[in-house]
Amino acid sequence: MTRIPKSEYARRRKALMTEMEANSIAILPAAPMYIRNRDVEHIYRQDSDFQYLSGFPEPEAVIALIPGREHGEYVLFCRERDPARELWDGLRAGQDGAISEYGADDAFPIGDIDDILPGLIEGRSRVYYAIGSNQEFDHRLMEWINTIRSKARQGAQPPNEFVALDHLLHDLRLYKSANEVKIMKHAAQISARAHVRAMQASRAGLYEYHLEAELDYEFRKGGAKMPAYGSIVAAGKNACILHYRENDAVLKDGDLVLIDAGCEIDCYASDITRTFPVSGRFSPEQKAIYELVLAANQEAFKNIAPGKHWNEAHEATVKVITAGLVELGLLQGDVEELIATEAYKPFYMHRAGHWLGMDVHDVGDYKVGGEWRVLEPGMAMTVEPGIYVAADNQDVAKKWRGIGVRIEDDVVVTRTGCEILTGRVPKTVAEIEALMAAAAEVA
Repeated sequence: MTRIPKSEYARRRKALMTEMEANSIAILPAAPMYIRNRDVEHIYRQDSDFQYLSGFPEPEAVIALIPGREHGEYVLFCRERDPARELWDGLRAGQDGAISEYGADDAFPIGDIDDILPGLIEGRSRVYYAIGSNQEFDHRLMEWINTIRSKARQGAQPPNEFVALDHLLHDLRLYKSANEVKIMKHAAQISARAHVRAMQASRAGLYEYHLEAELDYEFRKGGAKMPAYGSIVAAGKNACILHYRENDAVLKDGDLVLIDAGCEIDCYASDITRTFPVSGRFSPEQKAIYELVLAANQEAFKNIAPGKHWNEAHEATVKVITAGLVELGLLQGDVEELIATEAYKPFYMHRAGHWLGMDVHDVGDYKVGGEWRVLEPGMAMTVEPGIYVAADNQDVAKKWRGIGVRIEDDVVVTRTGCEILTGRVPKTVAEIEALMAAAAEVA
């Protein structure tokens, strides 16, 4: 399995430090541990920015990047080795491991940070830090700054400027390396198998959580420690709730089920949505809506390429869906006028996609200087048009009500267009019905 090599983490740190002003320091804390209940903790997941720069998987750690520091630019504070605690909680890297395994130039015990970090900050004119993302650490950082200020009469020089680290770092994260794309492909392949498994298992009388269990099984079987986000398994009218999470309703013959789910591998997300009939056959109305969403999904791919801007894919899906809704009689009027007045929004209320990477809704500006961002090779995103006809929509014929369809794929911008990472899940009506019919025969 592809992993990010130490050399790539080093390149990332170097790229960030190249963007930093001279005589500055960047400070990043690891993600805290979160309590699930009483003394039971949630499964630990490292902060994405911290992971991006270090690959260091432990809590209670702090990175300091100091361009031009004589004794090494990359300083890592982390937990000390502790055989008694490691017996209970697992091995720790310790300071030696931080240097040998994770490439730190210098490593200190996290317990010594109050004594050491103020000295590293002192004399630096600028501090790069993501203020507001970790309130507890914000307070600690201000205490260190105040410690330096209190010694100003003795010649100590506190920093005179704080700059948000997010902008510089998140622009770097927007462009995926070959190694990152390989990991995202791997995550997408596991997730594709999970969606296929759910389609094969589906039948009336099961509950949404039965299909979620099939997804989770395939995720873990593939080596993923966790989903990239809370899986959505939405049958019938539940599919019209965009972020449906209950996953506890019964699957009924004649209904569609919408599954929006993807796993995470080495902190890289996949994000797939497929919609299929509970019992394996689309009704005429379901098929009509589904094929309209599929046409929008495929039209979006044609508008993702270097030189095209971020919003072109979305605009393409709006045109296809609005024209299709008019053809089906769900909207009436001139297509261009309906688009201008956003008359399609009761049926298609979200955008066609989002950035994808270490976070499922990944970082990166969608606009630059007030203009839609121009796409470049290495950018990764989702393509997820949808149509949702609310069950209580009195403006449409009853046969359409309660139908919700979304089709979502993951793509990476290439030099000539885009590469679809999630092509291993059946997507046409014929493919889905054939897969489910074959599964029913075996069952």
